[in-house]
Amino acid sequence: MLGNNIKKTVEFLKTVHILSSLSEEEIRIIAKRLNLIRVREGDILCKEGEEGNELYIIREGEIIGSIQLPSGKQKEIVVFHPGDFFGEMSIFENAPRSATCHAKQKGKIYRLHKNDFFSIIKSEPGIAIKMMYRMLNITTQRLRKTSKFLSDMVRWGDEASRRAITDELTGAYNRRFLDNSLDDYFETAKKNKKPLTLIMADLDYFRQINEAYGHEMGDKTILEVVKVFKKKLRETDILARYGGDEFTVLLPDTTLTVACNIAEEIRKEVEKLDFLSDMTGPVTSLSTSQGIASFPETADTLTALRKKADDALYQAKENGRNRVYCSKVDE
Repeated sequence: MLGNNIKKTVEFLKTVHILSSLSEEEIRIIAKRLNLIRVREGDILCKEGEEGNELYIIREGEIIGSIQLPSGKQKEIVVFHPGDFFGEMSIFENAPRSATCHAKQKGKIYRLHKNDFFSIIKSEPGIAIKMMYRMLNITTQRLRKTSKFLSDMVRWGDEASRRAITDELTGAYNRRFLDNSLDDYFETAKKNKKPLTLIMADLDYFRQINEAYGHEMGDKTILEVVKVFKKKLRETDILARYGGDEFTVLLPDTTLTVACNIAEEIRKEVEKLDFLSDMTGPVTSLSTSQGIASFPETADTLTALRKKADDALYQAKENGRNRVYCSKVDE
């Protein structure tokens, strides 16, 4: 605790905006709950994604808040100065830290543990209300007045979130998104007793297209096929590019019969694409092979759903390609 330094602490806390509406006696109550820590340059106070248990008030020095980009690099989004506070949202919302905060230089920080803050709420509700009112105003002002911080956050959120879950070439979802989301979709379907159908699709002879006509034509092929998928799929369906020419489609609340009809429409539409017809090479037309499985009709677990869709795709390719194969209950 603060011990003999209580007087200096109270004098400083009077200058802190979130406490400036408190009386000296009320500030003393808060001061007794604080711990003073010393930080060196580079010291990390909290890490993005970790549990948040403490609110911080800066007495000396500066603290940098940063977030991790998908590349692994850290992006600075805000700098806190003496008298500023941070870390309050993790306490109030019981949420993970939204950023990593580290010391820009040597300094001193007051730390208030959430248990102590909740104790203040219980024993001194009047003090807590004054503090929280000021905190809310300041947090709002940060977003309104610090336009660079806000625009950086919005820009980073839009771009990084999109890059993290979508395929760069096509804009379809990527494998990471599908792998991370499939379990949630399955559990939701199971809980709500709704069907969930999975389509696995490959472009036929895509390797030959790449080898004979080059990667630029290969990319064009992928893009044209994705257009067909997007045209035929519904807003609630999930299209993911799982590999080079491998696609997975997730159809929530969709029966096997409906999914097979959608897949057949996609197959016919892809077959109509004719931009390879004038090429002098081994492949002059496009087609897809598709395998389909459905919960609970042909699979009762997520593992079975994926395996049966994959097995159905194998059957489609083994039986001549350019076809849709729907799994059966007894397979």
